[in-house]
Amino acid sequence: MRSPTDPFVTGLVLGAGGSRRLGRPKQLLPFGRGTLLGHVVGVAHSCAFGQLIVALGGSASEVRAGVDLTGADVIVNDAYGEGCSSSIAAALDIVDSRCEVLVLMLGDQPGVTAETVRVLLAGRGNAPLAVCRYDDGRGHPIAFSRRMFGHLAVLHGDKGVWRLLDERAGDVAEVAVAGPIPLDVDTSEDYRVLLDSAPA
Repeated sequence: MRSPTDPFVTGLVLGAGGSRRLGRPKQLLPFGRGTLLGHVVGVAHSCAFGQLIVALGGSASEVRAGVDLTGADVIVNDAYGEGCSSSIAAALDIVDSRCEVLVLMLGDQPGVTAETVRVLLAGRGNAPLAVCRYDDGRGHPIAFSRRMFGHLAVLHGDKGVWRLLDERAGDVAEVAVAGPIPLDVDTSEDYRVLLDSAPA
């Protein structure tokens, strides 16, 4: 649980992808006891964020019907085809005014846990940007202080966040997280590998 002295943290789950390479809405792929996106939203809820935002786009109506989004502020990004950056920009419009830190999570990366988020936030210190440093490289989730919001608002494409991290390298805290970068799902093969690696 968040104490009164903790910073107000908003979690943003990106679930707006059009699943072009997969050919069906990846948000609704069966995973665990529910769906892929539902699992990630459940993890985000367990992080006790002050606010949780879920960005939808592709197949938004079907995703709303198939995923329990209770307790989340939902933003529908009609420009989702322009990449993840457009969903971040759309979500910034509804971020709570009390928010001091924004944590970005991918809706197709169920291997990220609430403990991952806790380690990231604990390890960021006062850094404007913080990213997980896994055994095999940098990966999500990523944390941004409020003073980075102006930079987030003008990003473009799917790799905009990574370009920002490179451009602001001196402001980035890399927080060690044990294990490999959690798998995400873009293709049917990715999904098969994810299911094969998931705990029974």
